[in-house]
Amino acid sequence: MPGPLLHVGATVQCIHGGRATPTAPNSRVLVGGQPTATLSSPWTIAGCPLPSNAGGPCVTAQWTVGTSRVTSGGQPLVISTGAATCTPTGAPLLTVSSQTKASGT
Repeated sequence: MPGPLLHVGATVQCIHGGRATPTAPNSRVLVGGQPTATLSSPWTIAGCPLPSNAGGPCVTAQWTVGTSRVTSGGQPLVISTGAATCTPTGAPLLTVSSQTKASGT
């Protein structure tokens, strides 16, 4: 699946509006001088407003679909067109904004 590589400066949110960030940025591959993220690295979510009585808030997320041919240290990279699932809600992550020059497949 092709798509722009995500970097630590990208705006990624759970569908409820909480901000997601990678817990282990990948400094081996930089995009615009910013580290990218590998598929194996979990993401933390801050500020999810979903109340606990509705199954929230989103706390962490894991990307499950990323690059298939571009890797770093043997790990696929996270791309804006990939897929991620939040815990404990099962909600997806959404890429709101990211760089568009470096892509991976």
